[in-house]
Amino acid sequence: MTEFFQHGFNTLGHALVGFLFVLTIVVFFHELGHFLVARWAGVRVLKFSLGFGPELVGFNDRHGTRWKLSAIPLGGYVKFFGDETEASTPSAESLARMTDEEREGSFHHKKIGPRAAIVAAGPIANFILAVLIFAGMALYYGKPNTTARVDAIQPESVAAASGFQVGDVVTSIDGHEINNFNDMKQIVAMNAATELTFHVRRDGQDVALKATPALKDEKDILGNSHRIGVLGIQYNARPDESRMVPVSFAGAFLFGLEQVWLIISGTFHFIGSLFSGVGNARELGGPLRIAQISGQAASLGFQFLVNLCATLSVSIGLLNLFPVPLLDGGHLLFYGVEAARGRPLSERAQEMGFRIGLGLVLMLMVFATYNDILHFAGS
Repeated sequence: MTEFFQHGFNTLGHALVGFLFVLTIVVFFHELGHFLVARWAGVRVLKFSLGFGPELVGFNDRHGTRWKLSAIPLGGYVKFFGDETEASTPSAESLARMTDEEREGSFHHKKIGPRAAIVAAGPIANFILAVLIFAGMALYYGKPNTTARVDAIQPESVAAASGFQVGDVVTSIDGHEINNFNDMKQIVAMNAATELTFHVRRDGQDVALKATPALKDEKDILGNSHRIGVLGIQYNARPDESRMVPVSFAGAFLFGLEQVWLIISGTFHFIGSLFSGVGNARELGGPLRIAQISGQAASLGFQFLVNLCATLSVSIGLLNLFPVPLLDGGHLLFYGVEAARGRPLSERAQEMGFRIGLGLVLMLMVFATYNDILHFAGS
C-alpha cells in the first residue's frame, strides 16, 4: 500500500512539475512577443502576468510595467494602456477622455499596422520558440538518420496490397522529399484514408506506387493511444547505421522549420479529418491530458519534456491565430474589417463578438476537459 501511494505521489509530482514547466515557458514567450513589439511601437504596458487571478509575487520595472506571477497558472496576459480588461477590450468613454500625451502611449490609438503587429507577435513568438528548440536539440543530439527503407512488410497490410517490396527505399510522397523513416511515418500517420503516391528506389530504378494508409489505433512512446494512418512497413536499423547524425547551424535551423511545419500541417489535417468523419474528436485533449503527457515526458527525461514544450508552443500559437473573437486571431479579424470599412466596428459589435468568442472558447475547454475525464476513466 505504501508503494502504491508513493508511486501515485511520484506520478502526480512529475505531472505537476512537467505541466508547470511546459506551460510557463510557452505562455511566457507568447506574452513576451506581445510585450516587445508593444514597447517597440511606443505602447505603455501596464501589466505582464503569468497566470490569472490574485497576484502571488511581482515587481515594477523602470517603465512602470507590473511583472507578476498570479495564482491560476493556466495562461497569462499583457495589459496595455487603454485596455479595460485583460482581453484588450477598450472603454470608449475612457479613450475619449485621454489627453494627447496619453494617446501616444495608448494601444487603441495606434494605427492598424502597429496594433496588428503587436497582436500577431504572440503567436509568432511561439513559432520562433519552437523552431529554436527543435534546432537546438538537433545541434546537441543530431538529426534522425533512419533510412526510409522497407525492411519488413506485415502480411495482409496496405503495403503488401500496394506492391511494396522488402528493400524498397521511399524517396518521396506526393512530391514531398523523404529524407528518413520518421519523415515517411509522420506523413503516413497524418493521411489515413487518403491515397498517396510513393516513389521508391528499387534495384536502382524509380518505381511509383499508390497506397491509402489504413486507420489504426497505435500507442506512442509515452503509451498514449492515437488513431493514425499506417502502411504496415517496418524499418530495422543495421549495425553500421547511425540513428542520429550531426548537423550544421543552417541544417539545424532548417530542421526546426520543418518540424514546426509538420505540426501545423498535421493540425489542419486533423481538423479536416473531423469534418470528413475519419478523425476522432475524442483525441482532442485539455489541461488534464496535457498535464498527464507533461508528467510522462518529464519522467522520460529533459529531452522529451523540451520537445513537448516546442510542440505545445506551435499548437498554442496556431490556436491563437484562429479567427475567433477573444483570441489573437479574432483581434486580427476585427482589424481586417476595420481596414476594409475605413473605421472600426462599433463598441457594441465588438462586445458581442467577444461574448461569442468567450462562449466558443469555454465550450471548447469544457469539451476537451470532458474528453480528459473519459480518457482517464477508460485508462
